[in-house]
Amino acid sequence: QVQLVESGGGLVQAGGSLRLSCAASGRTSSSYVMGWFRQAPGKEREFVAGIRRSGNTYYTDSVKGRFTISRDNAKKMVYLQMNSLKPEDTAVYYCAWKSGVNFFGSYDYWGQGTQVTVSS
Repeated sequence: QVQLVESGGGLVQAGGSLRLSCAASGRTSSSYVMGWFRQAPGKEREFVAGIRRSGNTYYTDSVKGRFTISRDNAKKMVYLQMNSLKPEDTAVYYCAWKSGVNFFGSYDYWGQGTQVTVSS
């Protein structure tokens, strides 16, 4: 069982920055991926970024060059640094965890989500 708790969401003006944090607790496997997803009102949840335990990362095209995912394995923390935010980045952001190395597919555990609102 893995528990995930996100923090760091809020309201920011377009062009601003926010840093999301995700704290993981519980038993984790030696090989896993942690990801950030988001869901805007009326839209499906979408993958934003992922990071393997090894440090390899993957980003969806719309955030490349603006968002950076990082992790601290010892602290079981994952971060999402979001720069040059746009109104279309407004969504509830979720942290998620899955075993293995594939960024895609079904994630096993999810956090409760944190709201990010970008005003124009």
